[in-house]
Amino acid sequence: MTTLALSENFGTDLVNGIGAILLYGVIGLLMMLVGFYAIDWTTPGKLSELVRRGLPNAVIVTASGLLSMAFIIVVAIFNSASDLTEGLITSLVYGLLGIIVQVLAVRLLEWATRIDLRSTMESETFAAVSVVVASAHLALGLVVAVAIS
Repeated sequence: MTTLALSENFGTDLVNGIGAILLYGVIGLLMMLVGFYAIDWTTPGKLSELVRRGLPNAVIVTASGLLSMAFIIVVAIFNSASDLTEGLITSLVYGLLGIIVQVLAVRLLEWATRIDLRSTMESETFAAVSVVVASAHLALGLVVAVAIS
């Protein structure tokens, strides 16, 4: 007869794992909020208001910005140190640095392409240029995420 038994450390490992998930979740949420406000701060207009109004270009640019921030944060967490405290610190530092680099790079690209982002974001009709800005957000988010790894 075979008896199934849990290892001696099962309960401790389970509690530690749950704690790590919760802490990384808080770090991830905090970074997403910082990322949103970084996009909002560096983009013409009040993003939350433009998005609430359902302006299509604002929604597209904001959504792509948040996705790009998520790429950076996920890779920062994935590549964090195995020690929980060190992992949380490296995730926070890499995430913040990634957000800064990504925001600066997108703004530089917008400047280089001479996109009038204010009128694009405030337009009530879809503008194809919003797809260019969204693509820049996503592409640069991936580049920064890979650079972290």
